[in-house]
Amino acid sequence: MALEHSSSSNNPCSRSRDRLSWLRCTLRRSQQEAVASSTMTATSDNFFNAYAIFLGASLGQMGWVTGLPQLFGALAQLLSVWLASHFSRRQFIVACATLQAGVVLAMGALAAFQPDNAVWVFIGLAVLYQGFINLIQPHWRAWMGMIVPQRRRGAFFASRTRLTMMASLSVFFVGGGILTLTDSMHMAWLGFSLLFSIAAMGRFTSAWLLLQMHDPEPPAAKTSGVFSQTLYNFQQAWKDNTFRHYSLFVAGMQCMVAISAPFFAVYMLEDLHFTYFEFVMSSVASILTQFITLRFWGRFSDLYGNRLVMIITSCLIPSLPLLWLFSDSFIYILAIQAFSGLAWSGFTLSTANYLYDIRPFRSDFATYAALQAALSAGFVFVGAMVGGVIASYAAEFLVWTGLNAWLSNPIFLVFTISTIMRMLVALWFIPRSVEPKARPRPELLTLIFRIRGFNAISGVSLDWLTVAKKKRANDKEKHSDK
Repeated sequence: MALEHSSSSNNPCSRSRDRLSWLRCTLRRSQQEAVASSTMTATSDNFFNAYAIFLGASLGQMGWVTGLPQLFGALAQLLSVWLASHFSRRQFIVACATLQAGVVLAMGALAAFQPDNAVWVFIGLAVLYQGFINLIQPHWRAWMGMIVPQRRRGAFFASRTRLTMMASLSVFFVGGGILTLTDSMHMAWLGFSLLFSIAAMGRFTSAWLLLQMHDPEPPAAKTSGVFSQTLYNFQQAWKDNTFRHYSLFVAGMQCMVAISAPFFAVYMLEDLHFTYFEFVMSSVASILTQFITLRFWGRFSDLYGNRLVMIITSCLIPSLPLLWLFSDSFIYILAIQAFSGLAWSGFTLSTANYLYDIRPFRSDFATYAALQAALSAGFVFVGAMVGGVIASYAAEFLVWTGLNAWLSNPIFLVFTISTIMRMLVALWFIPRSVEPKARPRPELLTLIFRIRGFNAISGVSLDWLTVAKKKRANDKEKHSDK
């Protein structure tokens, strides 16, 4: 407690014992932190594949770029449950954010030095990057769930999402401009170094702002059996038949998406010879459509149920890779990306809400969410690995079968297989899906609370906090002040 008190004395938001004062200060810092951290997430969500291509990644390695970080991210999120009982929450988050900023800075240095094994070094750094994100995430959710007043959650996180989006798009456009300019000067390495340096500075600033925030929860005492209890909770959740079908559906769809996801950037940059700015614009078309249509899908699901939205969008998503085969026009690609954004926003929102509806009443929502996320990450790894293998041998396979007369580009085989597999997943789930009894839910962005990231190919990343009511926060604050 002495150590925690010492660190808190240097924290502007915790100097006052008045709850309203430290709460206002902390929420203000949180909004500022959203802008700072967005400079990093905008880079990682949308430039990692382009960076791997610049470093000379083979088609097989592109699968590793997508899959391996996701797998380790899932393991890190499970590990964070155990770590929660051994460290001060705020200090742990700040430490992970600082280390993550160092990882991003190393990515920028990699562009400048470009060692022989640069791609594998980048994959290793991406694994660390994703690991730190998932170590932080459960702690951040618990922290924000405790301090943000329930009546203000919708407005607060909607405002935070708007700031995140504006900052992300700004960095996205600036990054595209920097890369296009430096590439025209045959100095793309300088553009990537600057881009990742800006991202690292944003994360360092984010860590500093997190340090300024107040956490009213006292350091948790070390307890034994936390990890084994978590595994037991997972086992109990998996016995739920509806939840199991839902989890296999979501994870299966993301697995089949991962087969093709790494190769859209390859197709645009290597085969269509898009400039980096054109690459950015094609991604923005999807991202903006996702953000704009979230509210439409929210209202639609309120009227007709999340199951119907899931069925509609799971029938649209399989067609997305196939549409890339018909034209290489830039305007056509923008239209495909906008259509993709429409489908993915509905799918992501409805699957998130569906999970809330099907979990048993008064159960630990975080357990169900963590299990579903871990399963999806494992499936994404498998899908990305399969996609890498298919892409590596696609050219020889097309010649051997004579399909090269119809599929002019080996990557089109990856797109076609991904389409077929997505369709099979949808056909498996639709007859097994049920319409659960809808629980009273907060309005859109009150349950979801924040949009964690944007991706042009696989949709927005939604995040939510624990939805079960807890004891009054004032009791905990009084305990921590004593």
